[in-house]
Amino acid sequence: MSAPVLGSSETLQIVPTSRLVFRENVFADRVFRGIILLCALAVLAMVGLIFFELVSQSRLSISKFGFKFLVKQIWDPVAEDFGALPFIYGTVVSSLVGLVIAVPLSVGTALFLTEICPLRIRAVLSLLVELLAAIPSVIYGLWGIFVLAPFVRVHVEPFLARYFGWTGLFEGPKYGWGMLAAGMIIAIMILPIIASITREVITAVPRVQREAALALGATKWEMLRIAVLRNARPGIFGAVILGLGRALGETMAVTMVIGNRPEIARSLFAPGYTLASAVANEFTEAVGNLYLSALMEMALILFVITLIVNALAGLLVWSIARGKPARALA
Repeated sequence: MSAPVLGSSETLQIVPTSRLVFRENVFADRVFRGIILLCALAVLAMVGLIFFELVSQSRLSISKFGFKFLVKQIWDPVAEDFGALPFIYGTVVSSLVGLVIAVPLSVGTALFLTEICPLRIRAVLSLLVELLAAIPSVIYGLWGIFVLAPFVRVHVEPFLARYFGWTGLFEGPKYGWGMLAAGMIIAIMILPIIASITREVITAVPRVQREAALALGATKWEMLRIAVLRNARPGIFGAVILGLGRALGETMAVTMVIGNRPEIARSLFAPGYTLASAVANEFTEAVGNLYLSALMEMALILFVITLIVNALAGLLVWSIARGKPARALA
């Protein structure tokens, strides 16, 4: 088919309809490409604006303390002497404790749901695991204060002190709240994230690999270890990193059980403080410009740590996954 079009000489010209449709498609493609480009640039702009605002607001603290701000252990708002090392230590230690507890539970939960769990209860258990991610952080904090902390003080800490006190990690007064309780709260909160992603990754592993391992005489556990977990390793590592990102920035629940004392102690029974908790607790009390600038610098440190963790995760995932087929990277 074709469509009549008047030319500049007022003579009737014939333009193919397919050419008009092609021009319309090209225009639509350009509009769509422009919209997608704007979305990507908007994300970059938001990250850049956040970074710029944090840097500008923390400039006073940076100019006064410099690099010493990262290694000083003093936090004295009255004397306006600030150091972020206890908060960095609390953030890193509580997140690592949470990962140590959450990763085995998450991977085990994902394996059970995908490979062992009966079909009639799989949907119910999967829903319950995902519901853990929907519970507000403050609810976890209240549960930690009234349920977890007393249980840890009465049962967990005495057991750890008796059998593992020689390590130096489980000694001292038994408060119930502290770094250990904060790590346990974090573990519960990041468990559904790691478990859900790990379950999807394990599901994406081709079934023929499971059948091949079983056909060669592998046991159920050998099949899961060799055919499933080995191929799903990059995706599981990515899930762990996402959980670590949640752990580093967790605020309310950790604030309510960690003790909020800026000190560095070897024992996990001791109270601590995190970067996010300090900013949330003391932001309304920051009456001086230097005090406020120090809190903004701690927020900047947390922002940079998050970026570094995700960048390193990307490099490690790439180093693990390079050269593997696409099905192994699902």
